Amino acid sequence: EQAVIFQKTFGCCRFIWNMMLSDKIDYYNKEKKMLKCTPAQYKKKYDFLREVDSLALANVQLNLQSAFQKFFKEKKVGFPHFHSKKKTRKSYTTNKVGNNIDINDRYIKLPKVGIVRIKKHREPYGVLKSVTVSQTSTGKYFVSILFEYENQVQEKNDTAKSVGLDFSMKELYVDSSGNEPSYPHFYRKKERRLAREQRKLSKMYRKGQLQSNRYYRQKIKVNKLHEKIANQ
Repeated sequence: EQAVIFQKTFGCCRFIWNMMLSDKIDYYNKEKKMLKCTPAQYKKKYDFLREVDSLALANVQLNLQSAFQKFFKEKKVGFPHFHSKKKTRKSYTTNKVGNNIDINDRYIKLPKVGIVRIKKHREPYGVLKSVTVSQTSTGKYFVSILFEYENQVQEKNDTAKSVGLDFSMKELYVDSSGNEPSYPHFYRKKERRLAREQRKLSKMYRKGQLQSNRYYRQKIKVNKLHEKIANQ
């Protein structure tokens, strides 16, 4: 049930982004002005938007505004584009308001989702500000939690212990003493296996047809291999 809510939220965030972007483009073409719209305006027509976290939709609005601001400031950033169901990263961000988000050693409480069992990466500290829920291509769910804290930087002027690093295409870097890190080259070691699994996947693909279960199982296998290399 919680996985269904996650998927609905991912879909609603993508939907509201595309709807707002489309309406902004149409309004600008007609009136030559920027349309100001909010997710609340779409809930009257699309009731399914009420089923997900409203703060997640509000963050989509802020992200779209930020995308337009970056485009107008620097054209090379590119115009905001529509989000595709197949290519867009599955994620959404919600903010802490009152006690809607809480975290302990084994669980995290999320709006509309409830209590979710977690494996905590490390002990958090500071003031909890926001949470980003995402899903990888292998089906795993991750929660990134943003904390705000006061950081006191201590300046150190001990140049005797400082080390200079020079970029190296082969071994990543060379330090001032001539040492190299012996970079493990994880991708190169898995390159042949990855190519073999991708060839199998390409042979299973049928253009313009419904893909078989074997194709989707092989696709997950390739994604898991990519994920393993990235984790390494």
